[in-house]
Amino acid sequence: MDRRQLLRRATFFTVAAATQTAFGATPSRDDDDEADEREGARSGRHAFTLGVASGDPKAHSVVFWTRCTRTDAPSRPVRLALQVSNDAGFRSIVAHVRLVAHSGHDHTVRAKVTQLEPGRTYHYRFVAGADASPVGRAKTAPHAEQPLTQLKFAWFTCQDWSVNHWGAMSLLAREDLDFVVHVGDYIYETVGAAFQTGQAEPAHGPITFPDGTTLSDGSRYATTLADYRSLYRTYRGDARLQAVHARFAMIATWDDHEFSDDCWQDHQTYSNANLQQTARRRAASQAWVEYMPVDFGDVSFDASNPAYDNLRIYRDFQFGKLMHLVMTDQRLYRDDHVVPEAAIAQAQGHDPINGSDSVGARYFVQQPVLQQFEAARTAALGRTPSVLGATQTRWWKDTLKSSKATWKVWGNELMLSRLWLDLRNGAPPPFNALYVVNADAWDGYPSHKAELMDFLHQQAISNVVAITGDLHSFQCGVVRDRPDPITGTPVLVDFVAAGVSSSSFYSYVKAGSAGTPLAALVQTPSFFDAVLRANNPDFAYVDHDAQGYASAVVTPTSLTVTYTKVRPLNADGSAPLDPLQKRTRITLLSGTTTPLVEDNV
Repeated sequence: MDRRQLLRRATFFTVAAATQTAFGATPSRDDDDEADEREGARSGRHAFTLGVASGDPKAHSVVFWTRCTRTDAPSRPVRLALQVSNDAGFRSIVAHVRLVAHSGHDHTVRAKVTQLEPGRTYHYRFVAGADASPVGRAKTAPHAEQPLTQLKFAWFTCQDWSVNHWGAMSLLAREDLDFVVHVGDYIYETVGAAFQTGQAEPAHGPITFPDGTTLSDGSRYATTLADYRSLYRTYRGDARLQAVHARFAMIATWDDHEFSDDCWQDHQTYSNANLQQTARRRAASQAWVEYMPVDFGDVSFDASNPAYDNLRIYRDFQFGKLMHLVMTDQRLYRDDHVVPEAAIAQAQGHDPINGSDSVGARYFVQQPVLQQFEAARTAALGRTPSVLGATQTRWWKDTLKSSKATWKVWGNELMLSRLWLDLRNGAPPPFNALYVVNADAWDGYPSHKAELMDFLHQQAISNVVAITGDLHSFQCGVVRDRPDPITGTPVLVDFVAAGVSSSSFYSYVKAGSAGTPLAALVQTPSFFDAVLRANNPDFAYVDHDAQGYASAVVTPTSLTVTYTKVRPLNADGSAPLDPLQKRTRITLLSGTTTPLVEDNV
């Protein structure tokens, strides 16, 4: 980075080498600091209520994070130090980095420690006065040229505070893993929305916003930087999420709810107006930067830039010769959804501005309508509507083409598998059509999806796997360069993890299908799964009524994914003492695109 970039980032990010004398920028001293020293150190003056976290592990570096406040003066800056050690007792400290936590960044701090050893587990903590944070662990990545026999990681998504429970977090924290990946929806920006009407465990009380905005249905959404910060503080306050962060370094991207449901660029989609909210987008981005342990050697953030896209988070990670992880951003650069909500509203006599016509525009979109509008949008734009944007698309292609790793794993927020529903012969008009079930996902941008999948085919890039979230379901499906199972060539396998707590995709469809021909298709979860599999034969496994997470064991000869499904809330609304319901194991052999499924393992 050049000097100007460094200065813009300096208050967010400190870089120090792993030696006992390595220090970051030392905060200035004031009269209160000197008074503290005269009084002597007193424990309990500093609070680390959100625990610790680490992230973006590379062969020689890891980023470390915490939030620290003064208990007697919460708004005051806090001088603290990061300690990184070879051992849990901190007898062999390899880095000691001075930091300052201040209100300008909500008292969060992050430091990247370099010159660490590849493939090694380090212990870390933060110290302020006589107080110390909890101790965390982080493992560096193996060297990029190192042959590996095994790598273990997990990914999770969609942890809505306001519904169900977080028992999946407890199970995840007990896993033996090298790192974890978050593929989006770390927070939910709304409270009281229609999809959040179910019960939540007693440990998760109601959320209120410092500011917030109320929608016509009575739900509220985060609007200001204070609102988004309060969400992260609330979510990070859960001891189970803190345990996951303390045990594993995390590689994170975002999806929509870190800003706004089904968002694109700086536009929200709560109504057909698709309002542009640049200040809100920038506030959401800043809060994400403050609370995620990301590496600013890769992530580019410029708070002085007034544009909505003042942050770039797509990046990649090498894990020896075994695995190359490619993380993308599928919200900040995407074009508007292909079918305009206002057009669907006008066709149905609805309010084209204040109404909300997501059904027909983003969900259960008739395929001829999608094709018609994609052709029109392509003519207007002079290119096909895109999810990744032109620059990120080129980066994605270049990164995968140049990868020498055995396995290419795509940290992908949105379902890639085809999800269509053919009611042309089984439903009365006007429902007798072929539907694209989720046009907010890759199915809704068919030409751009075909461009990427065709690139994998033409370049003969093998062993490509997508690890995906968003849908609130478990899925495993073969993805082709063209969606026809007869003529399309398989190019990757998409593994979708269910949400940690968010209500399932099945429950959404069941609630929304009352009074329509779809009601007959959602009598039970198993019947609904069977219908979707019959319409989409490339699925190897589906469970659309689930919560949980996914983990993977990667070897030179196979990639094995385990879906961990958790039980729902008890009848009295309490969380189950034993959250595990079942595990499903799916193995993909190197050089193939045929998943091998073992259920209830």
